Amino acid sequence: MNAKDLELKISGLEKVIKEHDDASVTFQNDLKSTQKQLDNYNKPELTPAYLDKIQEAIEKAVDDFNFDDEGNYEKEFELDYDGRVQLSSLEFNEAHELTEAIVEKVHNLFKEAECPDEDVFNKE
Repeated sequence: MNAKDLELKISGLEKVIKEHDDASVTFQNDLKSTQKQLDNYNKPELTPAYLDKIQEAIEKAVDDFNFDDEGNYEKEFELDYDGRVQLSSLEFNEAHELTEAIVEKVHNLFKEAECPDEDVFNKE
């Protein structure tokens, strides 16, 4: 083989590799799409109107939560070089109560159904 033949062979191999890379990307996208379809297969369906109700329930729970209650926060103060007191750290430590309020509002939108095969939803 001479240099021109080797360059031609290299060019051909690069084209084959590129074609397979393109096919690989297509297959990867198809795989992700199919996996998402499988994940969604057993999920219960909701209408757009009911999804809006869930969003409204969450918004109401957050709006009703008392963020002004300073007992919901852990605060740390420090003195700066000018002798002024300043807040150095503020941590919200009532996330659990907020979560409970949201869950309660969303649960109130539904009635609990008997599920013959609860393992379908407990795979995670």
